Amino acid sequence: MKPHDEPQGWGALQPPPGYYAADGRPPDATQRRLILDWAVNQRIATGWRVESRAETQVVMVRGQPLNHVLHALLMVFSCFLWGVVWVVLAVRNKVERVALTVDAQGHIVSVNGPS
Repeated sequence: MKPHDEPQGWGALQPPPGYYAADGRPPDATQRRLILDWAVNQRIATGWRVESRAETQVVMVRGQPLNHVLHALLMVFSCFLWGVVWVVLAVRNKVERVALTVDAQGHIVSVNGPS
């Protein structure tokens, strides 16, 4: 799977005004969940899916792992001609993970996982 470029400005992924208290107080647990939901929805719109979820953290993944058993069977039944396709797919396949966390101040922290 070809990696996708994310839209510009996603380095500082923060929700629009209205998710925070008007008087400058840190957000409570409900507001933090809303902020995290907003960030998750932004990622889902670009092809990510939720792998796991906690109160203030979500692990999201994009891409699919390669089915090596299927490709091995195809290679055997095609007299090893499918091996070329399998190698190309194995080199180009990429599964991306990212952990989104909402801190006590309501800021979204994004940490990329191992490739």
